Amino acid sequence: MKNIMLVIKGFIMGIANIIPGVSGGTLALTLGIYEKFIEAISHFFDKLKENIKFLVPIFLGIGLSLLTMSNVITEAFEHYPVPTAFLFMGLVIGGIPMLSNKVKKSKERKQVSSYIIALITFALVIVLAFSDQLFGSGLSDVTLKNLDLTGYILLFLVGLVAAATMVIPGVSGSLVLMLLGYYLPVVNAIKDLTHFNNIVDNCLILIPFGLGVVVGIVVIAKIIEWLLKKYEAKTYFGVLGFIIASIIAIPVSVYNEYGTLSYSLIEGIIAVILLVLGYLIGEKLGEK
Repeated sequence: MKNIMLVIKGFIMGIANIIPGVSGGTLALTLGIYEKFIEAISHFFDKLKENIKFLVPIFLGIGLSLLTMSNVITEAFEHYPVPTAFLFMGLVIGGIPMLSNKVKKSKERKQVSSYIIALITFALVIVLAFSDQLFGSGLSDVTLKNLDLTGYILLFLVGLVAAATMVIPGVSGSLVLMLLGYYLPVVNAIKDLTHFNNIVDNCLILIPFGLGVVVGIVVIAKIIEWLLKKYEAKTYFGVLGFIIASIIAIPVSVYNEYGTLSYSLIEGIIAVILLVLGYLIGEKLGEK
């Protein structure tokens, strides 16, 4: 049963990493596996058997969601952007009480510096969310056809950066990929691979990108673990800033990507129901 729950949580994290504006790190935190996830990656070989048992179901869930849900989620956001966005907003909100409990007993909650850190991280996510308005839609037009050595190195580096942001709660790896111009090419490569189209070409794209993702996750996990050991309360204040801002960032990023947040009365009612449902799911899964 425990492994099944980990697969489900990994599945939800994987879905989050598909969607611009939604952070896999945020949902890992709200689902109650973030600290263990960071520790298992940072000290993978120290407790090899235990860490494999923990990480394999999570990455299995992430892989399954990327392979099976890319089309479903993009279709849901394209045709029902508001209800779908509200569901993920609810999942994020559901984890806030658990996170608040981690800082409310700390002496540092009375320090001005803690709130300044939260404000800075809040502002960072808001700037990313409004990046289209501030910087334009994507910094470059990227093509992943006929890559040379430099192109593969860039793909590895992009994977590294995207992975780092995927692990940081509140920062969307998909949104960063979009800013860099790599989001649609990478997602399309995944979609093609799931339909067994251009297998060799897509593997040549996804393998260096995937290696960058693995390295990025390991590096940022070690940094976050160090921060949690040295400055636990301040780190969680920073995470709170990320997460609160991501509640705003999700609908803004969906609008930037799909160009609409229009909805009917029925869709509005469904959106509210899904918001509550997402909150309850996030709160319940965070307890397990």
